[in-house]
Amino acid sequence: IHSLTMDLWIPNGQEGVMSLLRPLLLDVVPTIQQTAALALGRLANYNDDLAEAVVKGDILPQLVYSLAEQNRFYKKAAAFVLRAVGKHSPQLAQAIVDCGALDTLVICLEDFDPGVKEAAVWAIGYIARHNAELSQAVVDAGAVPLLVLCIQEPEIALKRIAASALSDISKHSPELAQTVVDAGAIAHLAQMILNPDSKLKRQVLSALSQVAKHSVDLAEMVVEAEIFPVVLTCLKDKDEYVKKNACTLIREIAKHTPELSQLIVNAGGVAAVIDCIGSCKGNIRLPGIMMLGYVAAHSENLAMAVIISKGVPQLSICLSEEPEDHIKAAAAWALGQIGRHTPEHARAVAVTNTLPVLLALYMSAESSEDLQVKSKKAIKNILQKCTYLPALEPFLYDAPPNILKHVVGQFSKVLPHDSKARRLFVTSGGLKKVQEIKAEPGSLLQEYIHSINNCYPEEIVRYYSPGYSDTLLQRVDSYQPLIN
Repeated sequence: IHSLTMDLWIPNGQEGVMSLLRPLLLDVVPTIQQTAALALGRLANYNDDLAEAVVKGDILPQLVYSLAEQNRFYKKAAAFVLRAVGKHSPQLAQAIVDCGALDTLVICLEDFDPGVKEAAVWAIGYIARHNAELSQAVVDAGAVPLLVLCIQEPEIALKRIAASALSDISKHSPELAQTVVDAGAIAHLAQMILNPDSKLKRQVLSALSQVAKHSVDLAEMVVEAEIFPVVLTCLKDKDEYVKKNACTLIREIAKHTPELSQLIVNAGGVAAVIDCIGSCKGNIRLPGIMMLGYVAAHSENLAMAVIISKGVPQLSICLSEEPEDHIKAAAAWALGQIGRHTPEHARAVAVTNTLPVLLALYMSAESSEDLQVKSKKAIKNILQKCTYLPALEPFLYDAPPNILKHVVGQFSKVLPHDSKARRLFVTSGGLKKVQEIKAEPGSLLQEYIHSINNCYPEEIVRYYSPGYSDTLLQRVDSYQPLIN
């Protein structure tokens, strides 16, 4: 039958294949029924056109009917067809719901055979993942308590796919996530964080993330399941996706409140995430980078915790090393969140030589729009607090006007109160450069320049002003020497 289906399948020949296979689903020989269902599943799995042909061929009602009546081999094959059809689009998943498949699939979740349960969970998860309406249909069919029982079964494959289905249900809305919580899923998921199976850990961490992301209350419920500090061991896992999903879970908790972020800091979570970022590359780093930004955004104390754990050099490396713009943009955003609090925070970012990198990314035509926006915002956040003048001075020469005003503004705040800085500003050429800036009369920039000039004797300012050497030469030309 397998070769028959592939030989017969040609474009526009889908109806022919379906009309040949459909009677075989009713064959008196069970193995023929099963093989016909398996062939249909493989066709439907291949692309959405063939999946649609299965729906149009009126095959689903027959499968659903047989799913309740037949033996375990046929049930697995029939559930595979439903999964293969449902995975492609919300419309095809809705067709499965419309033919009453969910009730039958939920009955299969109580089957004695673990393989039947697993096949049913796959189909349910593929229906739920598309949108909130389909997930709600899964919940209304009574699937969630049975999925929670499935994650407690001994078979690893069944645990994995049940955790994945709970993740797919939880992701759409706080209400759906609450349904999963109410069924007691959190405690059982939390117990599996240290399971040696990497693929199971991926799904467990994902499910907890999808619950925690929605609200403070849901995040607190996940934390109350005592996931800290055990979840931090996952940041050292050999599996990259376990690392990524663990960082994502910590990020989804940290983003809500300063109190939740402080809890993570106290558990050693910030240092562990920074180490994790250093041990991986690319998209695996992204949730960790964002987590540091969320923690730092809450308060200056939390931002200082990121600085003390050496988060700034690691974020600077990501900003310089990563080829992907969206990862650079996340690093720029996180650095801006760290540097925006006080002069001390801004200096911690500035000393890593991050500001010139941010400026180059902002001004590069090759940077994405998002990267340019985030780099500009980060520069402004850091500059507006930065009083570390050696980091600011290069900006006098390189920055565009919209950034330059912030740089000159910082000099105008620092120089009146620091005699050593005033002298250095002259000898380094900074004062000369400021005199060359063309500011609009009455603008904020002109005010800042005026404030700087007021820090120096008038003749010094005149000496460094453009055209002063010409004025001196004119005086030489017009000077009449005294002759004895």
